[in-house]
Amino acid sequence: MMNYKIDETLIPTNQPKEDFASLLDESFEKNNIAEGNVLKGRVLGIENDFVIIDVGLKSEGRVPMKEFSPSGAPANINVGDSVDVFLDRMENKDGEVVLSREKARREEAWIDLQKSHEAQERVTGVIFGRVKGGFTVDLSGAIAFLPGSQVDIRPVRDVSPLIGTPQPFMILKMDRARGNIVVSRRAVLEESRAEARDELIDNLKEGQVLKGIVKNITDYGAFIDLGGVDGLLHVTDISWKRINHPSEALTIGQSIDVQVIRFNSDNQRISLGMKQLEEDPWAGVEEKFAVGTKVKGRITNITDYGAFVELQSGIEGLVHVSEMSWTKKNVHPSKIVSTSQEVEVIVLDVDQEKRRISLGLKQTQENPWASFAANHKAGDVLEGEAKNITEFGLFVGLPGDIDGMVHMSDISWEKSGEEALAEITKGATIKVKVLEIDVEKERIALGIKQLSDDPFAEAMDGITKGDVVTAVVSSIEDNGLAVTVKDKVQGYIKKVDLARERSEQRPDRFAVGEKIDAKVIGIDRNSRKVTLSIKAREVEEDKKAMAEYGSSDSGASLGDILGAALQQAEEGKGKAKSKK
Repeated sequence: MMNYKIDETLIPTNQPKEDFASLLDESFEKNNIAEGNVLKGRVLGIENDFVIIDVGLKSEGRVPMKEFSPSGAPANINVGDSVDVFLDRMENKDGEVVLSREKARREEAWIDLQKSHEAQERVTGVIFGRVKGGFTVDLSGAIAFLPGSQVDIRPVRDVSPLIGTPQPFMILKMDRARGNIVVSRRAVLEESRAEARDELIDNLKEGQVLKGIVKNITDYGAFIDLGGVDGLLHVTDISWKRINHPSEALTIGQSIDVQVIRFNSDNQRISLGMKQLEEDPWAGVEEKFAVGTKVKGRITNITDYGAFVELQSGIEGLVHVSEMSWTKKNVHPSKIVSTSQEVEVIVLDVDQEKRRISLGLKQTQENPWASFAANHKAGDVLEGEAKNITEFGLFVGLPGDIDGMVHMSDISWEKSGEEALAEITKGATIKVKVLEIDVEKERIALGIKQLSDDPFAEAMDGITKGDVVTAVVSSIEDNGLAVTVKDKVQGYIKKVDLARERSEQRPDRFAVGEKIDAKVIGIDRNSRKVTLSIKAREVEEDKKAMAEYGSSDSGASLGDILGAALQQAEEGKGKAKSKK
């Protein structure tokens, strides 16, 4: 027990001095004047940034002025004010009472905070500093920790506007022994959002216009925070004009106006739209862009099947790849136009209901196929470069930057298509004849062999089926003979047609270069070959001999008839020689 200076004149004469000291100690105990308690004091003065306070002890205490200015605010203390202070020690080495206003405030705050925490009530605090992992909050004297994840519902990049401003918090955890308090601002916001969400859902209806915050952006749209409930803004409902990705028009955190397009109360799904708040540019589009009109636009997107052209804000048309060029076929649209390029197009078709406009780019230029047809006709002979050689023919460059095709069957009269193609070099200059012009199908048929007469037709002139011709054996095969007629026409005699008698139907009894007479039994102008038969010739000769030398009454044998016929034939040959 400390020794206190007592004014003895105040002691009653009938009271012993030693009894008064006991009474004084008892009085201290009744008034809780003990270290670790909060006492009521009076401000006696302010000196050198210290506040002098009397709490009824033998000496006054000095409290730093900064303890009366929490969170950096100006101190509001004057001489004569009554304040609560914490008795830290009865006496320090200088004999002064050690008091603390901050600890007193903390003690008071802890009691109130404990009650609020138990009742799950909100408390008011001020964010005043940053620490690792979060911030420090002044709760009326008690210092609490605010984790960074508990500042807001969404991540906050700049917390500066929140610092120094009184705000509501929820106490998550309190540890009196360690002096730890953890608070959350996010819990308060979520609670408020839940209340606002219920109110919003109750009053939500289609067609309603709301303000929202862009919460998240995906490939197919953006999620909009309407204040406790999220709605989906699909990419097709952001703008009337083409948007490839929502990030082209929106940013996270952006405040926008949206209209409720659909609302499903069962699953609480909300579909939103932005473009619905603007006038539909497709209204009256058939009058704005009549079929056949030439208009200007800008290339906005290029795909494998064509290019999209913006005719005005919110209205796009498609130039299909087939309508891009008269001459450049089977090329990617990016080889013809480029994004953002200004182009002139012709309106080909308008479907307002499906919001489609078909455009033509090549129609703004002269049709080279029509020009060619106007300047050339079938039978004209031209020269051009061998542009491309394919398995079915040859493409030849023609005037007007167009190509005509020579089918492999129209290259040579004598050689096969494959053989004729193998002799042509890409880039070589080729002379061709125009066979046919089809402007609608953009086709020009050309021929090379037509530049000369058909040797087969020439050789076969005057020869018809049933005629007997002289052929030369060109090769001997197992199944017959390959022969040549008039040195130009290829023919063939099958084994069964080599003789009338089966025993004579042997190819090996003939020799290459041997001349034989045979009857024409078939003409194939496509394959340019004839089929011959010695057997048919012999049968025909027999019939003629029977008709000329034989009769049913003569009694002559077949041998006699044939002998007479052969003798007559020999005599005829002899007379012919003598005439020569």
